Order: sequence, then C-alpha cells, then structure tokens
Amino acid sequence: MQPHVQTVAELTGEIKDLIDGNLPEVWVRGEVSNRLKAGSGHIYLTLKDDRAQLAAVIWRNTASRLKFDLQDGMQVVANGSIEVYSPRGTYQLIVRELIPQGIGALELAFRQLHAKLAAEGLFNRRKRSIPRFPKRIALITSPSGAAVRDMIQVISRRWRATDLVIVPVKVQGDGAAAEIAAALRSVHRLPNVDVVICGRGGGSLEDLWAFNEEVVARAIAACQLPVISAVGHEIDVTIADLVADVRALTPSEAGERVVPHQDDLWQTLDSLQSRLVAGLRGRAVKSRLKLDALASRRVLAKPFQRVHDTANRLDDLELRLRRAATQRIVAARRKVDVTAATLDALSPLKVLGRGYSITRRTDSREVIYDAGQLQAGERITTMLGCGEVISRVDAGNVVIPLEVEK
Repeated sequence: MQPHVQTVAELTGEIKDLIDGNLPEVWVRGEVSNRLKAGSGHIYLTLKDDRAQLAAVIWRNTASRLKFDLQDGMQVVANGSIEVYSPRGTYQLIVRELIPQGIGALELAFRQLHAKLAAEGLFNRRKRSIPRFPKRIALITSPSGAAVRDMIQVISRRWRATDLVIVPVKVQGDGAAAEIAAALRSVHRLPNVDVVICGRGGGSLEDLWAFNEEVVARAIAACQLPVISAVGHEIDVTIADLVADVRALTPSEAGERVVPHQDDLWQTLDSLQSRLVAGLRGRAVKSRLKLDALASRRVLAKPFQRVHDTANRLDDLELRLRRAATQRIVAARRKVDVTAATLDALSPLKVLGRGYSITRRTDSREVIYDAGQLQAGERITTMLGCGEVISRVDAGNVVIPLEVEK
C-alpha cells in the first residue's frame, strides 16, 4: 500500500485539532523565565522546571489585569489553553490567569508597589498640615456608602461652621482607581476647599484594592490640598494611607481629626479667658506695687529737694571760689612787689645814682670799657645818674665836653 502523504499544513492542522480537543484548559506550575513585554502590551515568557519548558503568552487584556509585576524566577501556577501556532509548527500556553506561589497575588502586588514607592521616597515626603478650622472639606468617596454618612454625622456634630462637598467616585471594582485619581487631581478646582478626605468603609483586600493602586498613590502625592486617607478599619493599611498627609484609622476618625470639637474649643477659650484675667490682675497688682515703691522714693516725694541741695552746693562752691581767687590775687601782688624791689635794687639807674657813669660811642651806641677803644675826634656820650654829657676826644685822650643833656 502506498503511504498517505500529508502536507505540513495538514499534519499541523490535525495536531492542532487533537490538542484543542483534548486540552481545552490546563493548569501548570513552573518558574518564569525569558519574560518579555512587547510594545503591544502582550507578555511573552517561558515556564520551566528541571526537566522541560513551555512557551507561554499573556495577551494585553489579561496582562492589564495582573495585580503584580511578573518577574523572572517567580514560581507561578498558570491557567489557560494550549494553542498550536501553525506558521511555525510550535505550541504555546495562552495564559488566562496567573497565580504566584507562596504568597497571594494581591499581597505580592502590595509588596512590590510598596518597595517601589518607598525607594522613590514617596512615603517620607514632607507631610502637609491640616488646617485647624477648615472652611470647606471635600469627601472623595462613594455617595451611597456607610463611610460618607459616618463622616458627615461626626463632622456636623463636632463643628457646624464647616461646609462639606461630596465628590462621588467608585471605591471598588474596575475603574475605581482611575475615578479616585481623577477626583484627587481636580479637587483643588472646587472653591474654598481646604482639605480632602479620601476613603471608604471596611472590606476585604480585594474590596480595598483601589486604594493600593499606583495611580491613586501618585495622585495623592500630587494633590494640591492636604489629604486625609480613611480606608477600612484600624487593621487595614493601604498604600494610600502611607502616602497621604494624615492617616485616619477609620472614616469616623477622619471626621474627628479634620475638625475640632466645639465643646473642647469652648473649654479652651474659657481656660484662656481665665488665664488672661488672672494674668492681667497679677500684672495690675505688680504695677500698683511698683508705683507705690516709686512714689515713696525721695526724688518723687520731694521733687525740688534735689534742686535746693544743688543750689546750696553751688553757693558754697561760689564762696570757696571767691576766697580762693582773693588769696591768689594777694599772693600774686606780694610776689610782684618782691620782684619789683629786687629789680629796682639791681637797676643800672641805681648804680648811676651812686656816682657811676656809662660811656658809649654816640653813633653806634657801643659801650666804652677802655680808653684805648677811642680815637681823636670821636664823639662819645656819657650817661650819668641824672642826664647825659656829649664829648669829643682830642689828642692825648683828652675829652672835650661839647654839651650836657639833662
């Protein structure tokens, strides 16, 4: 018999039909390797163990629903179907669901995002303070949930001077994270809003997952207003709680933290008033004592006494000055008299009065000490005790008087 010869396409088609008919759905465990995310959004990878490997692909629609980051080396369980790719004659697993081993998918996604944002410093950024007396508060939450009713009730009971505006969003399910992020990005456009509360009531991890999405975390960090995160119960911690400026354990606690209690405020005001009154009274008493002390001082009790004392001192100083001046004048006069008597005793005129004389040349007034200084014919003047004699020198050193002046 002649063998039945098939074309490659025919044989591949039979294999495809055989596999499709017998393996419509499979579950397979393996290690992720050769992960590659294409520009189209599809993810190509290989599942392997120590004896074999299997090519796999995650189409874009499925990949977009993955809560965690798929990385090489992860142990996963994949659900899907085997498909034969006829043009290449190969088969691959079309993944419809992927479950990480050892830890849940959501928990893994939480840890991965937490590590990523922590490395960026998003959790340690500078936290903004909440206004003490907000004029208007925006509540980003579901309008039909119990959380919004609790917050409205708590805020209205504690502080009636605040307006509330509800920004309705989905808080769970598909599209919830995108709506929350969009509300956070635009809430500052509402007039007179001072602070934002974003949150919801309790639920499972899946119910709260919108507040663990990266888009919500970055929207909180970029929000232009202070954000209070109020998600779930006390034990629930979300990425939104870690990024927000203030974390409230519950929506009700968010209402308590965002506004003061009016009774507490009145008590504070009463206490401040009492302290102020007591302080003013104390200051008044101290001031009165200080005034009394000042009034008892001599300078204030007898303000002109110092003037009188100073005037008396000036009079005394004047008297002493006059006495001292008189004594100085008398002493000076005595000194002058003594000096005059001494000068008079030493005066050349006194010497001339005793019979002595002084001879000078008449022209040059040179004093003549020796007759040898003179020559015949020179004129000389002789000063006596009373008057002068003018003479001319003749031969033989004889002096011939010419005239006498008295």
